[in-house]
This record gives sequence, structure tokens and C-alpha cells, in this order.
Amino acid sequence: MGEQSGPTLIQSVQRALRLLEVVAEREGRAHAKELARATGLPLPTAYHLLRTLTHEGYLQRLDDGSYVLGHRIDVVRSHGTAARGVARARPALEWLRDELCSAVYLARHVDGEIVIVEIIDSPRAPRIDLWVGIHHAAHATALGKAILAQLPAPDREDYLARHPLHDLTPHTVVDRRRLGDRLPAPGALAVDDEEYAVGVCCLAVPVTTKDGAGSLGFVASPAALRRRAALRQTLSAGASRVARALTLE
Repeated sequence: MGEQSGPTLIQSVQRALRLLEVVAEREGRAHAKELARATGLPLPTAYHLLRTLTHEGYLQRLDDGSYVLGHRIDVVRSHGTAARGVARARPALEWLRDELCSAVYLARHVDGEIVIVEIIDSPRAPRIDLWVGIHHAAHATALGKAILAQLPAPDREDYLARHPLHDLTPHTVVDRRRLGDRLPAPGALAVDDEEYAVGVCCLAVPVTTKDGAGSLGFVASPAALRRRAALRQTLSAGASRVARALTLE
């Protein structure tokens, strides 16, 4: 057998990476047709790749059909140790998903921003569409409120000064003082009662490590809020497992 002239390259991977580059080049936002033209891809091929990148969290599709960089990019950008910690936490996150029969979300406070670093879902427990990124909606999500409650007052005020409290639903709290009153006590359950999206609720608990504040949550129906005490026990058990995985050397 003759020697190969070069490495074997997977064209679909190259194309997917190029799509990510183009989204980043265009101020982090672009439509499918625009991306197909920029990369020279047939539109159906671009759609297939975009759908895959969106499912894996490297892109996020907004309501207007445009694509922005997704939560997984934050993991790639972060320090390698932190990324390995998230990978080690996956079994605990998968356990919690199966216990709750719901997709679970892990968020962290990183470089002054609140970002989702992992989403664990399955065909039986699909994720919801994050139509507004958590970095613009921490005040309206249980994940965000659980982290804001952990921050020292100066850090919390700095974060809120840099992030307007957008009115996402009729239930969203947009007054900074009222929001402060609704932040959970240390170790308590954070609740989003249709504040991010009508008909959708979320529960979260803190996940604190030596690297800073974090939170772990899941999406629930409004009726599930009546069982919040039992759900808090399950969430807290998952949070303890995740915290141990994140702090392993």
C-alpha cells in the first residue's frame, strides 16, 4: 500500500467550523442564507449543519431566524481546567435529568458574566429554546437569580448596572429594588414563575465552588411549583454531586 499524501480531513467538520467563523465575523449574528453565501455552501447543506451546531449548543437560533454563538462557545473559551470540570460533572447532570425527567442547565459566573456552561437533555427530556440569552436575562431566570444572590453586593450592583432589566413577560420584575427582595436566601430555591417565558417556570439552586458562583436548574410546569419542597431536595442532591465534580483536581 502506498503512503497517503496527506491527512484525512472530514469535510463536514471543516464546513461547520467555517460557519462558526462567519457568525463570529459578522458581529456574532447572521441568517442562514447569508451564511450559505459566505461559505459557498448549498442552502440545504448549510441548514443541516446549522441545525446540528444549534442542537449541540455551539449556535443558537433566534426568533427572527438568525443565528448567534451559543453557550458551548463559552465553555471552549474558558480555561481548560474549567472545561474538564464540566465534563466530569456530566454523569451527575445526566442523573439529575433522569430523576427530574427534564433537561437540566448548569450556569456559572465567569469574568463578570452569567453564562450557561452545559445543558443536558434527551429526546424524552428536550431543552427549551433560549430565545433570549441568559447573559441578558439573569433577572428573569431562576439560574440567574440563584447566582445573583451569591454575589457580594458590589459585584451584584456592577452586574445589574451593565445589564438592563428587560421586560420579557408581564411577570418579569424590572425594578432593581423589587428584584433584590426576590433573590433567594443563601441555599434557598430560586424560582422563575413565568418571568422568562409565559407558561414556563424554572427552579434552581446554587452550586458554589472555589472558582465562584454557579447554579443548577431545570424547567418545570407552573403546576410543579406546588411540589417545590420535594424538587428542592432532588436539585440540591444534584448540586452537591456537580460541585464535587467541578472541584476535583
